[in-house]
Amino acid sequence: MPIACLITPQQLAPRLLQPKLVVLDCRFALEDPAYGQHGYDTGHIPGAYFADLEKDLSAPVQPGRTGRHPLPDPTHLLARLRTWGIDDDCDVVLYDDGPGTFAARAWWLLAWLGKREGVCLLDGGLKAWREADLPLTTTLPKPYQGNLHGEPDPTVVIDATGLQQHLDSAELTLLDARALPRFRGEVEPIDPVAGHIPGASCAPFTENLGPDGRFLPQEQLRQRFSALLANRAPEKLVAYCGSGVTACHNLFAFCLAGYPLPRLYAGSWSEWITDPTRPVATTG
Repeated sequence: MPIACLITPQQLAPRLLQPKLVVLDCRFALEDPAYGQHGYDTGHIPGAYFADLEKDLSAPVQPGRTGRHPLPDPTHLLARLRTWGIDDDCDVVLYDDGPGTFAARAWWLLAWLGKREGVCLLDGGLKAWREADLPLTTTLPKPYQGNLHGEPDPTVVIDATGLQQHLDSAELTLLDARALPRFRGEVEPIDPVAGHIPGASCAPFTENLGPDGRFLPQEQLRQRFSALLANRAPEKLVAYCGSGVTACHNLFAFCLAGYPLPRLYAGSWSEWITDPTRPVATTG
């Protein structure tokens, strides 16, 4: 089974009552951290547990040292995943409002810990579920303690020091998942410094999606990333964004296109700029 896979609402609905399936609601809003929990409490896919980006899928921010969404402690993350009933051999379906940005973060974290089979994103997310006129509930799922095992894979991450050492490498493909105005430094609504890491290419995560908000077909994604690779080895690719979240969307789409899982600069732009000696670019 490929590491990245999609499931449609029509495929998921009849499986909800089957054993060995865990569904996680990953809704979140940067401008309103309480949004996801409120949305979940108001109505979620039957049987889904709620995974909060900042409380569950990130570590606490250390001002001046980390980005806005540091990677969670692996031991704490594993314990949390088990409370949602995730086993070593179960299937997992992840969703958010639709684009898949926060669901992709959960997907990447599972892959980082070694769970790389049977983990799918709901294509189109809750928006597609609603459009299919499928049911929502406010009932909380029954607690079940899972037995998931795992440990972080150091080969799929790179830190700021390692990345800076490779910025001049002709083999590096560095993709920034943010929109072009932020990449160019024309606007910066979130972080205190505008611009991008030198040598990066702007690859907005939104371009992985079609007009309907669902992922592009595999061949179109393949064409997109092939052009960005420009004949460089896919294994040398590094993805980043503002805080290590939407970069996971590019990594999911990259794997959906048939490429192997490359590296994430998890600290991303918000961590990069905590050290004023690191270079910043505002052109391109």
